[in-house]
Amino acid sequence: MRTVLEEVARWLAAGKPVALARVTEVVGSGIRPAGAAIAVTGTEVLGSASGGCVEGALVEEARLALADDGAPRTRTFGCSDDEAFDVGLTCGGLVKVLIERFDPPASGGPPTPWLDQLTHLVGSGTGAALLEVIEGPSEILGWKTVLSEASVAGAVGPGGEGVALPEALAPFGPAILEDASADLAGERSASHTYRSMTLEAQLEVTLFVDSFPSPPKMVVVGAASFTAALTSQAKLLGYHVVVCDARPVFASAARFPDADEVVVDWPDRFLGRVGAGLGPRDALCVLTHDAKFDVPAIMAALATDIGYIGVMGSRRTQEDRRRRLREAGAGDADLERLRGPVGLDLGANSPAETAVSIMAEVIAVHRGRSGGSLASARGPIHPTHASGSEGYATPFGLRAGCEAPGPGAQPGAGGPGAPAGPRPGAQEGARPASLQEN
Repeated sequence: MRTVLEEVARWLAAGKPVALARVTEVVGSGIRPAGAAIAVTGTEVLGSASGGCVEGALVEEARLALADDGAPRTRTFGCSDDEAFDVGLTCGGLVKVLIERFDPPASGGPPTPWLDQLTHLVGSGTGAALLEVIEGPSEILGWKTVLSEASVAGAVGPGGEGVALPEALAPFGPAILEDASADLAGERSASHTYRSMTLEAQLEVTLFVDSFPSPPKMVVVGAASFTAALTSQAKLLGYHVVVCDARPVFASAARFPDADEVVVDWPDRFLGRVGAGLGPRDALCVLTHDAKFDVPAIMAALATDIGYIGVMGSRRTQEDRRRRLREAGAGDADLERLRGPVGLDLGANSPAETAVSIMAEVIAVHRGRSGGSLASARGPIHPTHASGSEGYATPFGLRAGCEAPGPGAQPGAGGPGAPAGPRPGAQEGARPASLQEN
């Protein structure tokens, strides 16, 4: 979606109308998650909303939006639908897609400040979320706002400043911000439905949170022969890559053109400066084989909340390194965090293959998977869930159970037909050996 956003902005700036199709909800198995998008202008198509299953049908829907009045439309494809089978959605899931047309301001289209703000934040590496009302009263349908990670974090919880919302959404403000914060933290996009019921009226609004989390960080310690390949592979997967080495003759931008930063410093000193900003989404790979670099760097990494610590070296090197780490004060729990020898057992021989092995393990650890072969595994390939808030069932999937009590209502009490149990803003659990020394 990041690349699609940039291209949509360029097309609009060039005076071209654009149709944008975004997956807003997935139930069961789906090749692409909520937030996947495809953009169409003229004969140009960019992005993917379904991994190929329904791309042709979505492109046609987008072209219809460009040809008619451009009113937003929602389309649902599922394995039980004849239409979905015809267009090729045989993965067993349900996919809901929102299709919108945007006209360039130069030709009379409405301004798109949300797009400018979102592309600026995403382009600068700042996490952001696009909130949009996709179902609800006509006066707020299509309302959009962009929130940065910092603004969401500052608005949630006691003392939060809140965010400006339309009057109709005001009763749901705390739950909306809580959901947006959870979606950003969980690296997912999702739809959330909120309901307000009084004796006089009932309001139901569905809000889509399109998440663009800041890139995870990959710190590579050691300007070694494997570093360039690992840097390129990590960058391909969307990481902000930092190469750190104390030797200026090796640590140069010319040697590692794909790195976002090349830092000439002792790795432990560098990690001491940036460690507070490293979290479970981030990774560290130690590619050196020198105790004066390795041990202090690993000890500094163990003092952070970083999610992956990979250390290259043979099994003999690993044993010697662990002994040195114990002497430096590392305990059993600390050593359990280390991945060494680093990478999955793919039989990798070259630096490029080893980089794939390492990044495959990084992904597996982050997703809580074993990294084994899918062909020999059982169960669903992807976690089976509804990409939205939990609550009462609808013909499409699970929907939210956020209640805004009417006058005189008791806390936690719902009106007729109210869902039982879910708290306001409740979430479903959907948050969702390489070549080394012998």
